[in-house]
Amino acid sequence: MVFPFKSIEDFKVEINSEHELFRKSVREFLEKNVEPRWKEIEDTNEIPKEIFKEMGEQGFFGIGIPEEYEGQGGGQLMTTILMEEIARIVPSLAVAVGVNHLFTVPILKFGDEHLKKKYIPPIARGEAQGAHASTEPSGGSDVAGIQSRAVKENDHYIINARKVFISGAEKADYFVVPVRTSDPMQNKRWWGITAFAVEKDWPGVKLGQHFKVIGMRGEQPYEVIFDNVKVPAENMIGKENEGFKIIVSTYDFTRIGIAAQAVGIAQAAFEKALNYSLQRELFGKQIINFEMITEKIAHMYTKLEAARLLTYWAASLADAERSEFIIAASLAKSFASDAAEWISREAVQIHGGYGVDQEMGLERYLRDSIITTIYEGTNEIQRLTIARELVRQAFGLKI
Repeated sequence: MVFPFKSIEDFKVEINSEHELFRKSVREFLEKNVEPRWKEIEDTNEIPKEIFKEMGEQGFFGIGIPEEYEGQGGGQLMTTILMEEIARIVPSLAVAVGVNHLFTVPILKFGDEHLKKKYIPPIARGEAQGAHASTEPSGGSDVAGIQSRAVKENDHYIINARKVFISGAEKADYFVVPVRTSDPMQNKRWWGITAFAVEKDWPGVKLGQHFKVIGMRGEQPYEVIFDNVKVPAENMIGKENEGFKIIVSTYDFTRIGIAAQAVGIAQAAFEKALNYSLQRELFGKQIINFEMITEKIAHMYTKLEAARLLTYWAASLADAERSEFIIAASLAKSFASDAAEWISREAVQIHGGYGVDQEMGLERYLRDSIITTIYEGTNEIQRLTIARELVRQAFGLKI
């Protein structure tokens, strides 16, 4: 027994040649079509529409979506590789792709066939985009604390909600929106939340404030307001009042994507630091010959590969439908995002003054890495999840 897992066989990472061929094709596309435009994205705070069009033509939006809904299939590990490679070039583009998963995962896992056939294929084809409107001014990680309301009227629900820090909101055609349909039960704060699929062009749905956050330029979040929005009852995802389980289950999967974003950021920062240390000369020799730089490079590489292994492991467990993937996902997300921030900071230090020059394109990785430590549940919340899952899986107890 490898506490709290059952066997050392649980630590397998199921990689094959198809994964590597996919990675190479994604990297080739991104280096040719996206990397030359990173500065334009940073300066304008917008991702050009033609990039999304070209990615749709490549089938990238269908990765992880079953073929029966016009996706490419591929599972969680293939999705992880995609997110990593995109974030290596432009992290905000990985966010723009990732928010689709926040919409498709709950529909695919909990929605009825009507919702799957209506909303999933357009996203898989790259013709529409989804987003996830959960966070409220009162908080985001505490899903049970949602205060927005939906009231049933005949065969519809009327939603009134104010959601904040919603990534992808300006591009989204559809939202997953969790709201309260009942008051919580005693000792069950999570009870009473219901999730709905809401279309952006329905009356009463509007964008509010645009949040100018520290990083992820090109895909920065918005406030989304739902003012007496009339939603058909058939757009309910799963069961009424049990939406909490749907939302937190969604995050169990999608936080692996955040870990993958962090790995991509760490990979880019490491590559730039290593290349610079081989080119930069100081006191007549390359700076990689200085012991302090060598030590930094070695530590950066160690954290990078550990983050990648944790992330691929979590994805492999998810693809194997093992319940242990939940704890692995939190391990991967918290470790990889912390590692990305640390590696990016060290890369800036190695570059010296050039490291904080926006024209160099390095400091953006540090700014973006900070975001990965916060969304999809802060790293403090991930450590709480780890402890709770550890006790639950090992002893069957709740803390």
